[in-house]
Amino acid sequence: QVQLVESGGGLVQAGGSLRLSCTASRRTLSNYVMGWFRQAPGKEREFVAAIGRNDGPRYYADSVKGRFTVSGDNAKSAVLLQMASLKPEDTAVYYCAARFAFAGSRRSDDYNYWGRGTQVTVSS
Repeated sequence: QVQLVESGGGLVQAGGSLRLSCTASRRTLSNYVMGWFRQAPGKEREFVAAIGRNDGPRYYADSVKGRFTVSGDNAKSAVLLQMASLKPEDTAVYYCAARFAFAGSRRSDDYNYWGRGTQVTVSS
């Protein structure tokens, strides 16, 4: 079992930045693909970014490419999502997820463990 806890959400103006953190109960996340997803009110959960095992390849949704950066901190059993140039359409609950597998995935069904989410609100 892996328990994930997200933090770092909040209210920010358009154009601003936020850094989300996902902390895991396990000592290391090196054997997991870690993903970030988000869900806006009335919409389905969507893929945002993922990082492969052992600080491997990064994957991004087209809507956040060039603005968001995902990174791993194995020493702290954490995964970070640095968000810049935020837009009102980035407003959502952001979830961290872990996948015990070799390959990355953009599909939420492929992830085994989920955090409870952190709210990000971007005002115009």
